[in-house]
Amino acid sequence: EVQLVESGGGMVQPGGSLRLSCAASGFTFSRYDMSWFRQAPGKEREFVAGINWSGRRTDYADSVKGRFIISRDNTKNTVYLQMNSLNSEDTAVYDCYVRDYGVWGRGTLVTVSS
Repeated sequence: EVQLVESGGGMVQPGGSLRLSCAASGFTFSRYDMSWFRQAPGKEREFVAGINWSGRRTDYADSVKGRFIISRDNTKNTVYLQMNSLNSEDTAVYDCYVRDYGVWGRGTLVTVSS
């Protein structure tokens, strides 16, 4: 069974940083592109960042470019999202996603508040 389990969310002050992790199981992680999405209260889910299978290609939403970094460790079957310079508009539930299987994680809540 393909599973994705996110962790690392929490409450942080504006300007702070968090690192999210997404642990994958049930498939050959190193062969598949991975993505992070988020859904803020009252808004639709939106793409945040993506990374190809090797980690050599990444893509970001304009709203997070220069602040967030997506990476992966294929030896640990884990994809990461380093989030810096957080602001209130980054408050959301963050999910990781493997498109080829159509599987989402349960999400981890990030709250940016003073």
